[in-house]
Amino acid sequence: TLRAFTLKKLADALGIHEVTLHKKIKDNGRFTRSEINKMIEILGIEDPESIFFAEELASTQVDTGE
Repeated sequence: TLRAFTLKKLADALGIHEVTLHKKIKDNGRFTRSEINKMIEILGIEDPESIFFAEELASTQVDTGE
């Protein structure tokens, strides 16, 4: 289950400024691998691919014709 965090608490846990975190979320910015791994752990994310890599996964899917 996902845990609730304020942007401030999450930013502090990631070691970045709250404004930086807000911009990354709002402007579809890129998170570092370290930030992603920390968020997975901190927030209890069970399916990180669907959150962090949905766009990349959609663009690499192969049409099987089914």
